[in-house]
Amino acid sequence: MAKDLLFEIGLEEVPARFVRAAVNQLKDKLSKWLDDSRIAYGKVEAYATPRRLAVLVSEVAEKQSDVNEEVKGPSRKIAQNEQGEWSKAALGFARSQGIEPEQLYFKELAGVEYVYGNKSSVGVETASVLSEGLVSIISSMTFPKSMRWGSYDLRFVRPIKWLIALFGTDIVSLEITGVQSSNVTRGHRFLGSETTIAKPADYVEALRAQHVIVDIAEREAEIVRQIEELAKEKGWEIAVKEDLLEEVLFLVETPSVLFGTFDPSFLNIPQEVLITSMREHQRYFPVLDKEGKLLPFFVTVRNGDRTSLDVVAKGNEKVLRARLSDAKFFYAEDQKLAIADALAKLETIVYQEELGTVADKVRRIRAIADKLASHVGADTTAAADISRAADISKFDLVTQMVGEFPELQGIMGEDYARKAGEREAVAKAINEHYQPRFAGDRAPATLPGAIVSLSDKIDTIVGCFSIGIIPTGSQDPYALRRQAAGIVQTVLSQSLPLALGDLIDIAISVHEQRGLKRSAADIRKDLYDFFALRVKNVLTEQGVRYDVVDAVMAAGFDNLKLTVERAAVLAARAAGEAKDEFKLVVDAWSRVNNLAAKAETSEVNETLFVEASERSLYDAWKSVHPTYTEQLASGNVAGALESLASLKAPITGYFDSVMVMAEQEEVRRNRLATLASISADIVKLADVSKLVW
Repeated sequence: MAKDLLFEIGLEEVPARFVRAAVNQLKDKLSKWLDDSRIAYGKVEAYATPRRLAVLVSEVAEKQSDVNEEVKGPSRKIAQNEQGEWSKAALGFARSQGIEPEQLYFKELAGVEYVYGNKSSVGVETASVLSEGLVSIISSMTFPKSMRWGSYDLRFVRPIKWLIALFGTDIVSLEITGVQSSNVTRGHRFLGSETTIAKPADYVEALRAQHVIVDIAEREAEIVRQIEELAKEKGWEIAVKEDLLEEVLFLVETPSVLFGTFDPSFLNIPQEVLITSMREHQRYFPVLDKEGKLLPFFVTVRNGDRTSLDVVAKGNEKVLRARLSDAKFFYAEDQKLAIADALAKLETIVYQEELGTVADKVRRIRAIADKLASHVGADTTAAADISRAADISKFDLVTQMVGEFPELQGIMGEDYARKAGEREAVAKAINEHYQPRFAGDRAPATLPGAIVSLSDKIDTIVGCFSIGIIPTGSQDPYALRRQAAGIVQTVLSQSLPLALGDLIDIAISVHEQRGLKRSAADIRKDLYDFFALRVKNVLTEQGVRYDVVDAVMAAGFDNLKLTVERAAVLAARAAGEAKDEFKLVVDAWSRVNNLAAKAETSEVNETLFVEASERSLYDAWKSVHPTYTEQLASGNVAGALESLASLKAPITGYFDSVMVMAEQEEVRRNRLATLASISADIVKLADVSKLVW
């Protein structure tokens, strides 16, 4: 017979950003422990609020499953000595498996005899191992920040206040940090009280009666429902940002949505400042009109019922007024700071010990940006805007507003630059050069913004790689992966005539002026490997299947736009209605590539042609080659592929009538040279050997 298992850890309020990961960890650890302990179970459900982490497991077996399995030990050569006696290795194996030496026997495996034994173990009662298991789970949990309390050694996210451990209707006895398990939980801190859980299945409803919605999904749905209801009633657009909703979700146990107002005079401040202040300091949702313009209202979520919501709203309005007054002061003071004076302050701020100050970084951004502007053919006006935007791209870092809200960097720079009389293109580029800020964010929309963005990001990446800071595993302290992904996205969105290699070389040349700790060649190689993964991610996110990605990447990815187009065209042909016909084309190309690998030259001597099919194939390729090259260079990949596909018939005819590996050396070399010429065009499109049919 099976029983339900409930395990709840009651805590002081846990930081909201830690809760979901913590409860998922608890769920995973409990599931793994049950698996490792050979205890069968059914559905596993996780519950969490700011004051509790809980897991409810249904149909947990009352007894471990028995074990009866054959286990393999060392080979006979190691297991027995010359006298046929068991060696230390064999005896150690038997002891570790709980097997008597006389129960060992030999079996042959792949021509070698090994010692074997039958390992048997009778499962024990689940109740007898639960206590030790649950304590071990608590002790093994980890958090971004942990704490100790009292004289206890345990490090946990917050002090443990109560524990529920119920197996069916029985309390699992355990104690940790002086807290003894029971079947008593605590309801809402102000609206509820202690309540007894008779059996695990009662848990959710018992807490609901104590004003706690413990189900995470249900609580989130209730918050969203109330917000949408309020928005509909007032005709508002309430900006619900996912990360803020996630945080609010784990700040409350019983949510009640309410709204308040603030003085409309604050709307003279840029709305990004007001929104950031409301979200970051107060966890408020901003209210917008249908055009996306901020209105003098805010929405918040109370942890409690709807009693006296007007009083709660007044209190929130008072706090927000103080916050917005601070923002208004910062905004006014920042405008008194001249851009030149702000730039001078950057000389004293260290960017990275080996890479200098922020001012040093800005000078490198300017040098890279000027070279890129010339490389992409920017006109005189655009080039001037790029230089100026690069020069002042980081000036807002020393403003009070960005000091208070770092996420406003660039946004405040654009506003302050515009007020200081900078050209519109320059002001806009200051903001855009941080884009894309995160996955899914848009790339810069203007050429100055795109060029300064590329310059900033490639300076960071090359600078870090040049001093040996290279992302490994989960370690990426300078967010280099995100910056590289941003570079790829920006080049593609702007369709810039910029090869990845040229971008890297320009940045390396600028960094060489300060001296490199590593050789430029090594840096360049590491960077290509690094960017290869970012480009593969882009293709994968676009739904290109893995073999097409591998085939296209193997042909090079320096031209990012062409790489994406090659992948799209090849994927469409490989999966289209005419895929069987295309497979025949690929088979013909593959035969060419396989033999071309043996060629020592691609210089063809037409006087050495023996068979008519040799002339036919070579003439067909000479006719196709210029068109193919031009189409590929111009980005007409579909046309280039069709041009190259037209060689299928002459290739097939060639192999039907020609012995490529002829006995005469010069004829053989010439035939291989013909195939090498054709292969050189094929591999520009893709390495078709990687395609899977």
